[in-house]
Amino acid sequence: MSLWIKICGNTSRADAEMAVEAGADAVGFVFAPSPRQVTAGDAAAIVRRLPAAIEKIGVFVDATVEEIDASVRASGLTGVQLHFDAGVEVPGRLRERLGPAVRILRVVHFDAAQAERFAREIAVHVRDPHVDGVLIDSRTATAVGGTGVAFDWSSAARALVQSEEVRKHLVAAGGLNAANVAEAIATLRPWGVDVVSGVEATPGRKDPAKVREFIARARAAQSK
Repeated sequence: MSLWIKICGNTSRADAEMAVEAGADAVGFVFAPSPRQVTAGDAAAIVRRLPAAIEKIGVFVDATVEEIDASVRASGLTGVQLHFDAGVEVPGRLRERLGPAVRILRVVHFDAAQAERFAREIAVHVRDPHVDGVLIDSRTATAVGGTGVAFDWSSAARALVQSEEVRKHLVAAGGLNAANVAEAIATLRPWGVDVVSGVEATPGRKDPAKVREFIARARAAQSK
């Protein structure tokens, strides 16, 4: 199974196209207050220039089902990332509106002090037939994503017990970069990885060399 790689926080056509050329499977767009925030119109202008095979994922925080639905349709997105504590019914409601082809990702923030609760939450999402993947991220007091801060991968792996069912849904994120992505993959053995700040020159602007190195090292790590 090939590692799924998402380059998130794109704000320009040039950055998104560069990520595709470097070998990304998906590009992400942030629809929430952030230095990387885009509007539906911004995203649409980029999405329509990208290959059909590339996934285009919208990242949403504290958005309603109606707002997410509208943004997906207006932008031409192929997936949504629920980067907040959305109700358990939300993926099903989105599936009814958006259909089976749209990828739905949930996000869980790892906290070593609440490892059991974390494992239970992951298990609930993995069992949800409307959830295609669960992204594990870090958070800070001021940001729920794009923090550049890594969580304790070993503690997370122990909490998850790394069953095959979990691994085939797991996307590792939070503080990843070219220097540590191989370690994260070896520890968590995820289905995919997601990076934002670790491949940026400045918030909202990608560094092409960092993007290429990240993807190359992630692919190499998977093959070991």
